Amino acid sequence: MDFSLSDEERAFQEAVRRFGDKVLRPNERRIDAEGRIPSEVLQEMARLGLLAMPVPTEYGGIGASAVLTEIAAEEIGRGDFSMATAVFFLLEAGWGYILSRHGTEEAKHEVLPPVCEGRAFLGIATTEPTGGSDLANMRTRSRRDGAEFVVRGEKAFVSGVEEAKSLGGGHLTLTRASDRDGFHFLYVPTRSPGISTQKFENMGRMGISTGGLTYDDTRVPEKYLIGTEGKGFQAAMEGFSVARTFVSAACIGAAERALETGMAYIRERQVFGQPLGKFEGIQFELVDLWTQVEAVKWQCRRAAWLLDQYTLKGDSSHRSEVDRAVASVKLTAPPIAFEAVKRVMMWFGAAGYTKDVGLELGFRGVMSYMVGAEGGLNIMRIILGRELLGSEFVPYK
Repeated sequence: MDFSLSDEERAFQEAVRRFGDKVLRPNERRIDAEGRIPSEVLQEMARLGLLAMPVPTEYGGIGASAVLTEIAAEEIGRGDFSMATAVFFLLEAGWGYILSRHGTEEAKHEVLPPVCEGRAFLGIATTEPTGGSDLANMRTRSRRDGAEFVVRGEKAFVSGVEEAKSLGGGHLTLTRASDRDGFHFLYVPTRSPGISTQKFENMGRMGISTGGLTYDDTRVPEKYLIGTEGKGFQAAMEGFSVARTFVSAACIGAAERALETGMAYIRERQVFGQPLGKFEGIQFELVDLWTQVEAVKWQCRRAAWLLDQYTLKGDSSHRSEVDRAVASVKLTAPPIAFEAVKRVMMWFGAAGYTKDVGLELGFRGVMSYMVGAEGGLNIMRIILGRELLGSEFVPYK
């Protein structure tokens, strides 16, 4: 197995890191304070081909591999410590890929080019006010009515509600099929008649909105059906495997930045006549954190490699292996990143609690991946338990 990057991959990584250093870092405090990603940042991302990277070139993307997209997610998580830009990035990458793979040709040509150009937003809407992962009790329903689907229900904790209104675009929306067994998966433009929105106030990643969507007999043309009628669940789960990998990569980037910030500080900070980094209590903690981040980084790279080998080729023969790899990295990367940020904040003492140091941006941003965002930690444990012991050990039916 070759762990090295190709010359092209290395050059791309360096370009995204330059973008992070020169564009994202100078704007991250503004992104957090203003509650939006500036249009010039999105336009630069579009110029670099960073928006919906896995989408094929005929629909406006660059046809990137999962590994290349994972590399970009890591660098964006490092660049904008608030994680807002990383959320925008991974949503469009993961769900743009799903639309390009399972959508109709008409929808692909209509929706994806403006997404790739930064002129529209694309996200995912599955969670409801009564729960996120309990899909058996999903209350949002859709039924076919001629050449349209009629959607009624409510989604909650949806990222990009305001962006889809202001930029245009919408969300891939999972609904129970009320006229047959199974689920319908539909692209629903947020500006459609019959949709009302609500914005929630989060503690972090302020640069991308979180909110709710209410569908009051919203009519969705059949061209926006994702996959096959009644079988939308499978396409949605495929999308979560992809998006969870990029979530994990963004957390790794944030963790690496936290450790870099901490190492620079403990080299210079003088305590009792010597650098803070000379004290074993700090040095050993650094080593333990670095080792954990390095381990999960390669775990994430392997998950992306598996997606390239199987999932992105439509090969489901290794689904269990892919599910185990993705769930394990989504289970480990956010807590490790959160611990890295927290510990480095403590190295700074009282200064770490101030906004001047900037670590609180990552502290608030990474927490969103601890509590949910593409699946909570305990859901990852349930997935791994199922794959290790068998479906009969799943605690719900």
